[in-house]
Amino acid sequence: MAKAKQHTNQIIPSEIIVNKIYIIREMKVMIDVDLATMYEVETKYLKRQVNRNIERFPEDFMFQLTREEYNFLRSQIGTLENTGQGQYSKYLPYVFTEQGVAMLSGIINSEKAIAMNIAIMRAFVEMRRMALNNKMIANKLNQIELKLGTHDEQLNQIYEAIENLLDDKVEKQSLPKNRKRIGFRPDE
Repeated sequence: MAKAKQHTNQIIPSEIIVNKIYIIREMKVMIDVDLATMYEVETKYLKRQVNRNIERFPEDFMFQLTREEYNFLRSQIGTLENTGQGQYSKYLPYVFTEQGVAMLSGIINSEKAIAMNIAIMRAFVEMRRMALNNKMIANKLNQIELKLGTHDEQLNQIYEAIENLLDDKVEKQSLPKNRKRIGFRPDE
């Protein structure tokens, strides 16, 4: 167990794994080619194993991209090009949700695949934690904004009240008419 943990840390940094997680159909998924690369197996081997165990992969665990989704993904990610060298096949790729990646660990049973699955699961957990923290920060900012908004209204009311008091005081203060003004007067 300690050996597997040590092996996991040497495989791929979690930042790289997180960069291989995409949002498609409002789900966080990983593409079969990226998984095969991480597991150090050929994509066709991974797909063959999935097809042999297809009952383990319901639609919410794994699905095949449509041509439009694949083209959009290729346009967004420069590395998704069909080089003709076997990296991307002529078939549309499978994408796996977090549960689908976990299920892969049962059918691709190499030491590398097991270690990578552990690292990938940790990356998904970290993404969930970051999303929760971002949501909490956004909520706190909204609360502060609402408080500041009410404070601004209250301050404006106070300023208006002070101005009204000053205006009333100035009106009540009348200077004697026979009082001589001091200072420069252009009409003298």
